[in-house]
Amino acid sequence: MDQGPVTQPRTGLEWRPGGEARRIERITPREEAVGLSFDGRPHTVLMATPADLQELAIGFAVTEGLAGRDDILDVTERRTAEGVLIDLTLSPAARGRRARPRGLEGRSSCGLCGVQRLADAVRPLPRVISDRSFRHEAVHRATSAIGELQTLGRLTRATHAAAFADASGTLLLAREDVGRHNALDKLAGALLRGGVDASHGFVVVTSRCSFEMVEKTARIGCPMIVAVSAPTDLAIRKAEEAGVTLIALARADGHAVFSCAERLMAEDHAHV
Repeated sequence: MDQGPVTQPRTGLEWRPGGEARRIERITPREEAVGLSFDGRPHTVLMATPADLQELAIGFAVTEGLAGRDDILDVTERRTAEGVLIDLTLSPAARGRRARPRGLEGRSSCGLCGVQRLADAVRPLPRVISDRSFRHEAVHRATSAIGELQTLGRLTRATHAAAFADASGTLLLAREDVGRHNALDKLAGALLRGGVDASHGFVVVTSRCSFEMVEKTARIGCPMIVAVSAPTDLAIRKAEEAGVTLIALARADGHAVFSCAERLMAEDHAHV
């Protein structure tokens, strides 16, 4: 059975005003259950696109504050009839760390499904310490190029992407998933696995910017997140708290800076 990130083409009927319905074919992204466990103990189930799943698990552990990169000693992946099981072996120090409890599955559109207490939903964030500054032109360069790395998105028009750009706006890595949180966790895992210092560049996401996206950016030590859609009020407040520059509404005709605007410098003063 094919378990790649996309399905075989699906047929449908397309209707447009003033015209007759016509049959179309669309390639759709696969979405399946991914169970995450730590040292053999189940933690949560995510609905995700079945690609880069070990990176998803690593990124999830770090961006949820459950472990540091050095705490992850091993990652195993096993397919079952119900989905994919990913288990992370953690260091003794991380095993005793209090995990944010999850009682339900994490749906692809939601980063907080199953969180049981309000205090566990919105937690204090570490403050990102970085003297890195960026040009507005770098933001534009990155957002203009992200479509080229959205292989799955071009096929399906149904997935999100998260990418990492260096200070010049050159995209170095990108990951895709039906869930925007999953895409960012996959990117985080890829950065951590590859030993890339996230403080030297910025994250670009093809979605709205909720506070969880800011949280995940802060926990990998990245000083800036750029979103093509709008931010929430809480996202802006958490970005200010964490010292993360939040840019949103990043389109071809410009972008808006909502927090830590001092990190955006004129071209002749930018530190690259």
